[in-house]
Amino acid sequence: MNAAAPVARIPVSMLVWAADDPKPGGGVRLVEIERAVPDPGPHQLLVHVEACGVCRTDLHLAEGDLVPHRLRCVPGHETVGRVAAVGRQVPGYARGDRVGIAWLAGTCGECEFCLRGDENLCPRSTYTGWDLDGGYAPYAIVDAEYAYRLPEGVPAVELAPLLCAGIIGYRALKRAELPRGGRLGVYGFGASAHLTAQLAIAQGATVHVLTRSRNARDLALELGAASAGPAYGEPPEPLDSAILFAPVGDLVPTALAALAPGGTLAIAGIHLSAIPPLDYAAHLFRERDLRSVTANTRADGRELFAAAERSPLRVRTTPYPLAEADRALADLAADRVDGAAVLVP
Repeated sequence: MNAAAPVARIPVSMLVWAADDPKPGGGVRLVEIERAVPDPGPHQLLVHVEACGVCRTDLHLAEGDLVPHRLRCVPGHETVGRVAAVGRQVPGYARGDRVGIAWLAGTCGECEFCLRGDENLCPRSTYTGWDLDGGYAPYAIVDAEYAYRLPEGVPAVELAPLLCAGIIGYRALKRAELPRGGRLGVYGFGASAHLTAQLAIAQGATVHVLTRSRNARDLALELGAASAGPAYGEPPEPLDSAILFAPVGDLVPTALAALAPGGTLAIAGIHLSAIPPLDYAAHLFRERDLRSVTANTRADGRELFAAAERSPLRVRTTPYPLAEADRALADLAADRVDGAAVLVP
């Protein structure tokens, strides 16, 4: 075990946050309940949580935009922690090892998508915080094959957002097919966008940010964006690529219209409000492409962490005690979070 980071004695039970049944009037549906601390299965790790990022997908689940796959599932798929117990058939891990738990929790490994390297499209894929309990808890379980080994020496609150905001942003950047030295538009500037913009700038891109929050626009300029304007504004030059992070379908025509011929718009979220009718000539003609982003592969995660090691990212976080997870989600819903919200047990 890592002597610098001992693992606490494992308790019998713990308090966790779970997505509650729908309530009249909507709003964040999160309830604190007691659960037994689970034992890891043969191929699993039990992780003692150090920090867990608060993702907009958690908010969609808590507000009912996403239908729960399991009643009272514990959200949280940006989890950093220490291995507390190791399944009997897991090689290469020991108590105290630092690991991360991300969104993709399991795939079949046998379908056409898995076999060709597109495991994020597996029809039998499972997800942390949607199918399996996540990190809004002191302890969480992960299949060892889907855990990420994480570096020492970096604060857990800074690592946590990389496990979804970072990875999904990285995949969205790949899907946007930004040419070397190209012009990238970023619509919305929260946890994922502020990391993705830095990745693009490190690759030599010119980044233009369009978002409704003045504080977010200030942060974008601080991080190196060439311009920052209102969400429905026009960038100062045509875009080679764009990524839509805000879950707002009304922005799709706006972003498409800002693309240069041959440009690509990638939509990075799992949930999007209705897209208004598109005009073929104004939005799609001249070979503009519209793409979605569906989860991530484990390869995306490994590539993201390698890129972050080459060009360290400035991760802007707003920490919350785990006991205030409901407040963190409410603040995220109201755009009161600067950068990424992170829960700390």
